[in-house]
Amino acid sequence: MGSVCPEEAARAAAPPRPALGARVRAVAWRRWALIVGLTIPVTVGLGAVSVPSPALFAGLLVGTVLALLGRAPRAVPQPATTGAQAVIGVVIGLIAQSDTLAAVARDWLPVLGIGLATLLASMGAGLLLGVQRGVSPLTGMLALTAGGASGLVAISRELGGDERVVAVVQYLRVGLVTATMPVVAALAFGARHGAPGGDTAASAPWYVGLGVLAFCCAVGVPLGVLTRVPAGALLGPMVVALVLALTGWSFGSTPPSLVVDVAYAVIGWQAGVRFTRESLRTVARVLPLAIGLIVVIIGACAALGVVLAHLTGATLLEGYLATTPGGIYAVLATAISAGTNVTFVVAMQVLRVVLMLLIAPFLARLAGRRWGTTGRD
Repeated sequence: MGSVCPEEAARAAAPPRPALGARVRAVAWRRWALIVGLTIPVTVGLGAVSVPSPALFAGLLVGTVLALLGRAPRAVPQPATTGAQAVIGVVIGLIAQSDTLAAVARDWLPVLGIGLATLLASMGAGLLLGVQRGVSPLTGMLALTAGGASGLVAISRELGGDERVVAVVQYLRVGLVTATMPVVAALAFGARHGAPGGDTAASAPWYVGLGVLAFCCAVGVPLGVLTRVPAGALLGPMVVALVLALTGWSFGSTPPSLVVDVAYAVIGWQAGVRFTRESLRTVARVLPLAIGLIVVIIGACAALGVVLAHLTGATLLEGYLATTPGGIYAVLATAISAGTNVTFVVAMQVLRVVLMLLIAPFLARLAGRRWGTTGRD
């Protein structure tokens, strides 16, 4: 009988190593557990200090840090991003209640014109951002378009933009608008704190919101695929939700906040896990120009608000709040506190968001054909 060397005997006695596929899956699960486990407390912390869309920002922050440390998942699965886009589309569609939009029906022509003008002003500034090295005009336009920050971040990669730059600049815009709004409203337009009026409608039970959400996604996602519209996973459910809201069949419901937070986190992860040190340097180079352009957009929209007030008979404060480029929840709080026509202000803000998400994908497609997608990696 031949002798067996000790090394061969040790290898034979050792338990078999897991297959390569099993090891890769184990690493992937650990990375997903890490990113989820860190995103939850960061979301809670950001929400406690009133950061807008805290789950999205937390997902972006945690995903970026883990990506730079080499501990992030390789990518967010496509079904997850599709589902997240659909949820965000439903959230946006359901805010357009019929009585809200009816508030601007009498002055629909100047309202529509000013709404389009605010979009054009922000998109034009975005094209200027595209002169920055490493940023395409398409990415710049998506990054600075006013309104629906979460929606634009969700669809930017699909449209050919760099969602990392879009995410950072969009939430920089929201932060600057939110921070400066009370100061501008008080100093330039004479806003004063007053007692809020009106009743707050009770929301429908969570299971009604969940059912409406499921219906909008089940109908809207295939609709978006069949019609082949850009960003169909977001626009399809948004249009279905918009129809339900305007016809009263949404029953005043909203999607459960937990589901919405998960969708926001997924969108944040989608951008965050793709960060590299070079892309982080690109974003850092963009910030000074982006801040300057955001200030220009805020000023241009305030001027458009003055024009809107003269054309519709609204007060100057109402015109300013109605055209503020973003921060709709901060706008609502300021409008209520100052005792203004809240319905008119919110109607203008909602109309701009809906217009933006309907028009921006088509303009982005045209911009992509004209200038390409330079700046992505």
